[in-house]
Amino acid sequence: MSFWEKITGSDMTKEFKSFEARAKNLPVDYQAAWEKIKTNLWQHSDFTGRNLMPILDGVLGLLEETAADGQNVQDALGDDIKGFCSALIGEEGANSYRDKWRKQLNNNIAKKLGK
Repeated sequence: MSFWEKITGSDMTKEFKSFEARAKNLPVDYQAAWEKIKTNLWQHSDFTGRNLMPILDGVLGLLEETAADGQNVQDALGDDIKGFCSALIGEEGANSYRDKWRKQLNNNIAKKLGK
């Protein structure tokens, strides 16, 4: 990735457009689940959203495989999509900018208190 792509985010735009093209090939119930997953995962992104691209790719791959196997979307993801996303983010270890700021603030307070 070039410096210009990193600054403008054009590489992410291309990748996200390819995700959306792949998602359009999914059944309707899978497309609805994909929209919910994106909504829930973006809350955990860093400032640029680059930390979520591999996670989104993996989730979309899972959806494609389970749809190809003829499984129901509830069988693949369960009934709680928000819980699925939380477990996925926790497992992948993606920290949001809020998490980074919280950690920095706690470290600064600990230093001031002499710990």
